[in-house]
Amino acid sequence: MSWKTLDDMDLAGKTVLTRVDINVPIENGRVTDATRITRIVPTIEAILAAGGTPMLIAHFGRPKGKVVDDMSLRPVVPALEQALGRKVTFIETLDGAENLTDEARAADVLLLENIRFHPGEEANDPEFARRLAGLGDIYCNDAFSAAHRAHASTEALAHLLPACAGRLMQAELQALQAALGAPQRPVVAVVGGAKVSTKLDLLGNLVEKVDQLVIGGGMANTFLAAQGLTVGTSLCEHDMAGTVRSIMTRAGASGCEILLPADVVVAREFKAGAAHDTVPAHACPEDAMILDAGPQSVARITTAFDAARTLIWNGPLGAFEIEPFDAATNAAAAHAAALSRAGKLVSVAGGGDTVAALNKSGAAADFTYISTAGGAFLEWMEGKVLPGVAALGG
Repeated sequence: MSWKTLDDMDLAGKTVLTRVDINVPIENGRVTDATRITRIVPTIEAILAAGGTPMLIAHFGRPKGKVVDDMSLRPVVPALEQALGRKVTFIETLDGAENLTDEARAADVLLLENIRFHPGEEANDPEFARRLAGLGDIYCNDAFSAAHRAHASTEALAHLLPACAGRLMQAELQALQAALGAPQRPVVAVVGGAKVSTKLDLLGNLVEKVDQLVIGGGMANTFLAAQGLTVGTSLCEHDMAGTVRSIMTRAGASGCEILLPADVVVAREFKAGAAHDTVPAHACPEDAMILDAGPQSVARITTAFDAARTLIWNGPLGAFEIEPFDAATNAAAAHAAALSRAGKLVSVAGGGDTVAALNKSGAAADFTYISTAGGAFLEWMEGKVLPGVAALGG
């Protein structure tokens, strides 16, 4: 992959159209979680340090090409100013951006109103993209989380102006390249979650790329059932048995070992602190449900981690939301974190439940990289071309 970074661009005196993802949660007009805002600060500071003026382009929600007052980016301005320690000038309309006041021209940072208020954005309309391009001199994409969308501000703009990746985009691409593009081997992937049917493309790609594939969560139940094991009242896609066996055949042909639970934690009800037992994977009672992997399974997983050089993680090993069914996820995550901290493992994780599970376990801080990109992370792991990355030359 090859793409330019901010370091490759002459930004002095230039307006840098900077696509960011600040689609943050807002309650009562206030930002409740500024994580996505703090992650774009290095890019904005780098542009300012090089003498450029960042004009931020971002979306909020899904207004479907219409002005929706509740989806304005204006409430984000105070949190952005706090994170940057600078004044941010809010530009309400595209006309306003094309005819900046002297005060706006003198601002350190400009923020355009929700770009999805314009129908040309999601339509990737060439004329709309040209209008956007007229606002600046250089295009910087720092929104990997939106890179799987071929929109005007994520794809078309990159063809109309000198283009580069921002710091967050750069870090994301480098981490993913290290995990799946040119990884240190052996490579272990953990894939968990509720349903096999939602991760077919991911599994199909990974069995061709990794040395060991750990299956967890409800997905593991479907794999066990496909081998003829009883899974009681567990969450299970019995109709996916043939597909699962096909995945296992492909894995065998490509030299990928699939690790399924050897023992499981079962309960009769799904609630915190429910009475539970640990049984062999082949001995789930008819009236019980599998809610987590057992200690023998965790030992097999951590042994795999010990031998690995690269780990890709997407999805929990059990019903991590409630105790004690978070035990396997927490133990495996802690082990991966310790290996990463010691420099023995490159660990890259992503996906909504994954981030939540690793944060809950307390292990997230020691992973090499955790992607908050959601859909874009998954599509990359599925081996798909992301329009926003391809447009940068990656």
